[in-house]
Amino acid sequence: MTEKKNIFVIIGSASRNSTNEKLIDNFAVLTNDVFNLTVFNDLKTLPHFDPELSTKNPPTEIIEFRKNIEISDGVIICTPEYVFSIPSGLKNAIEWCVATTVFSDKPMGLITASASGEKGHEELQLIMKTVMTKFTNDTTLLIQGIKGKISEQGQITDDTTKENFMKFIEAFKNILKLNKNASR
Repeated sequence: MTEKKNIFVIIGSASRNSTNEKLIDNFAVLTNDVFNLTVFNDLKTLPHFDPELSTKNPPTEIIEFRKNIEISDGVIICTPEYVFSIPSGLKNAIEWCVATTVFSDKPMGLITASASGEKGHEELQLIMKTVMTKFTNDTTLLIQGIKGKISEQGQITDDTTKENFMKFIEAFKNILKLNKNASR
């Protein structure tokens, strides 16, 4: 039996019980045998980014947030798109990490689940590439029209979306295996 990987999940939505949170609940059920998830869904509690505090005296919440990224085997961001961009809370959290190396070479899964999501998804990939994370086209997933593709209970009701979600899960498992082999 192989050891479970520790995955830090960042929910980009500011809404409680969002479709993004439901997707991650679904992900947790489908990967329970291989992943231990720590889900962070409280971006609005993080202080506003202050570059003067970023390296010399970061707030306790930021130290803890960074530590969760650092000690994880991989990170998943699941977010909606707000006004053709990533949500401000998510951008704020990432900005607190830019002056560090917590994201460097970290295996990533990037899910944008929104009404459209295309521009936000592109932006998220550009930002995560800039902070030097490891992801592939297969470990990114854009789900457009999410509200019509997921039930109140969080089950994916659209067959194509379900198939793409399963492919994403397999690709994320594979990037973690590749990362483990590369670090030996």
